[in-house]
Amino acid sequence: MTKIGYTVSRVRNSLKAVKEDAFLTDRYIWSVIQKYAKLYIKRQDNLNMIMRFNSFFKTLPCIDLIEVDKIEACCAGITSGCTIMRTKDKIPEVMQGPYGPLFRTVSSIDGSVEVYKTEPGTYTSMTKVTTFIFNKNKYYWYMNGYLYFPNIDWEGVKVEGLWEGDINDLACDGADGDACILRQDQDSNIPEDLFAEIEQAVLQEMMVQVNIPPDGSDDKQNVYR
Repeated sequence: MTKIGYTVSRVRNSLKAVKEDAFLTDRYIWSVIQKYAKLYIKRQDNLNMIMRFNSFFKTLPCIDLIEVDKIEACCAGITSGCTIMRTKDKIPEVMQGPYGPLFRTVSSIDGSVEVYKTEPGTYTSMTKVTTFIFNKNKYYWYMNGYLYFPNIDWEGVKVEGLWEGDINDLACDGADGDACILRQDQDSNIPEDLFAEIEQAVLQEMMVQVNIPPDGSDDKQNVYR
């Protein structure tokens, strides 16, 4: 998998820019790459293709759960005093697709039981159907940065999602407690076949910003010659 550092260097070399340029910092170049990556990723989601890109998704192996009042979870018709499981803390910001947050899987920590996405109103309606007693599925919904679980009593869950930012400090679990790898050494999570298109969009935007003539221009007119 291509690393972030290599991805940034590839764009930088295409721009014929020098590392010391204060405007073209690695952080800035990566932010532009991410901007277009999100755009094209959402396009793939519109085409129902996003789930086939394994490299897009990263896993949080153990997210702690706590009990909270069901009123907080917007369970209509539920009186105060009843409880529901919720992630202890807000989970990292997840990328949004046209059909909601892009979670690939939510499951038990060992991955043996999958939890299915629903909405508070939908779940409440399901519970009122007489055949619901035969429904053995587990459910969750996402609201205000938390995941809610109406019919589990686990202490934690595993979540695989397409996260907006870096989750490396939350996902790394080395036995020796070593610090997580540097940002530039992390995987970019952008497949090569998709990155080629993203790269072109990034170059077009940044060439305008730094006033770099496009490839093919007369070398005599190129101020970077």
